[in-house]
Amino acid sequence: MDKTSIVKKSIADSINSKQQILSDEKMIALIVKLSDLIMECFKRKGKVLFCGNGGSAADAQHLAAEFTGRYYYDRPPLNAEALHVNTSYLTAVANDYSFDEVYARMVSGVGNKGDILIGLSTSGNSKNVVNALMRAKEIGMTTIGFIGNKGGAMKQHCDFVLEVPSGDTPRIQECHMLIGHAICELVEAGLFPR
Repeated sequence: MDKTSIVKKSIADSINSKQQILSDEKMIALIVKLSDLIMECFKRKGKVLFCGNGGSAADAQHLAAEFTGRYYYDRPPLNAEALHVNTSYLTAVANDYSFDEVYARMVSGVGNKGDILIGLSTSGNSKNVVNALMRAKEIGMTTIGFIGNKGGAMKQHCDFVLEVPSGDTPRIQECHMLIGHAICELVEAGLFPR
């Protein structure tokens, strides 16, 4: 396959995954419902925590920044954080305990009943994300999973699952960001109407 064809196939595959989401009324309704849950959490002065690995960690950090910074317009910051941003903590706990415990331990330290944890994993099987979701449920947090179409272990530990209709990691991550941005837009507009 020539380079031009590779680029066109990537774009076409991305469009196809997004078109499937657009056509899925249950998925659209779930995105709206999760936006409402997140708004209610923020109204109660709760927080939204994110976790993931690799590209999913980057997406987690990106979405947390949309809430704490701004999305479309200037407004007060919202309490959101990606759990991997303290590298001293992350490397200490990975070294002293296990990498599988880095997020669960942080959830124990900063999570409260009524807060929300959003775990991102294209496979749905990232052990440290699964452990964090399990700990969050023990605390009484709402748990949300952003995953791909292979499901994975996360499904059984999430109150809500956004399952992207793809098994291709880049396409899943692109859709996670699309869904995350839609949620950010709804939350910002709902809490701070212009």
